[in-house]
Amino acid sequence: MRLQNKVAIITGSAQGIGKGTAKLMAQEGAKVVVADIDAPKGEETVAEIRAAGGEASFIRTDVEQEAEIIAMVQFAIDRYGKLDVLMNNAYWNKWGSVLDLNVEDWNKAVNVMVRAIYLGSKHAIPYMERNGAGSIINTASVHGYLAAHRSAVYEASKAAVINLSRQIAVDFGPQGIRCNAICPGWIITERGEAGLAGHPERYEVGRQVYPVRRGGRPIDIAYGALYLASDESTFVTGHALVIDGGLTCWLQDSMAQHLEEYFKGQEATR
Repeated sequence: MRLQNKVAIITGSAQGIGKGTAKLMAQEGAKVVVADIDAPKGEETVAEIRAAGGEASFIRTDVEQEAEIIAMVQFAIDRYGKLDVLMNNAYWNKWGSVLDLNVEDWNKAVNVMVRAIYLGSKHAIPYMERNGAGSIINTASVHGYLAAHRSAVYEASKAAVINLSRQIAVDFGPQGIRCNAICPGWIITERGEAGLAGHPERYEVGRQVYPVRRGGRPIDIAYGALYLASDESTFVTGHALVIDGGLTCWLQDSMAQHLEEYFKGQEATR
């Protein structure tokens, strides 16, 4: 019960990393507000948490709308009386280079992945200040450090998340409020599972670029978020916690050599 008596809001928690984190935090004693634009899946997450003996409530939230973020925070206060943890995890993206993306898609992606963190923090921090403590956790990515093909707005947004987290940590540390980012690598969510179905070769090739030789799962990120939400991490702030199976610690020339040897081995066994 590492989060006993704590109240947590998790945006984008109807599925994927957010859902895995909501279930784990509830299992560890937190009262969880599941906030998502997808009401049916959000209610489903709440039902699963309650069936397992946890406490959770759902509020439909479009994080592009400031009024809905305000309502989300107020919902947590009205329902549970306080707010200890905010995990800004909602996601929307459009892949493409700066030539491919139109302005509307760029703005929407930045609104969901960056502006929503600003707004969530802006409206949650005053309630955390009343407690004398709080933990804000922002979902960034290894893409915040390294660039990938045709990922312009994603890379820009996730890099912004890392430094915005540091800025919040600097500004509100004196009030007992910590802010950290989590940088996942390849995490296979429900949507990812669907994409891999019937294509085992995709997973096999993907896992070869990870030193641990597997893709991640939402629970891998959830355990990192649990640590950052708990009192075990009260001296951790302004940090970007990389949870990537070793992807970003591997030199590219070494990785390329491994892949060459792997594919030669595959050919030899055919």
